Amino acid sequence: MAKSHPPPRSSAPVPPRQHSLVWLQGLLCGALVTLATPTALLLGVLLAPALVALLFDREPGRPRARSISLCGLAMTIEPLRTLWTTDHSMATATALLADLRIVGTAWGAAAAGWLLVEVTPIAVRAALEAMGIARAARLRAERARLVEAWGLEEPPAE
Repeated sequence: MAKSHPPPRSSAPVPPRQHSLVWLQGLLCGALVTLATPTALLLGVLLAPALVALLFDREPGRPRARSISLCGLAMTIEPLRTLWTTDHSMATATALLADLRIVGTAWGAAAAGWLLVEVTPIAVRAALEAMGIARAARLRAERARLVEAWGLEEPPAE
């Protein structure tokens, strides 16, 4: 009996499975909503800007969504602690959400995260440009000093 050889493998790379854990995330969200409804309500409202950012941020790595989520999450710690240390009921969750300082602070932190992502590249670019201009001025001054010290002719103006 002749040995059968496996078919030759394709040299093309296999694309990564991007949606392999979507079902698990849906299952966990469903469990959270079912088993911890007050927590889900509080997180859903306080992290609404982060959810919107996750929907609309299409850049690789999702920098805006990541920054907005992290800043928003930082401001949900205290309301969640309050909810969990009291009776963890819908009444407590809605009372916390009725306090506009809590919602405003969480959404303001999300806005600060968005602003951070938008302003940081501009600030870094301006700082690098200023450093480049300063270095060019130092190099021109050093060139002028060397030209004078060596008695060379001045190069044409740039």
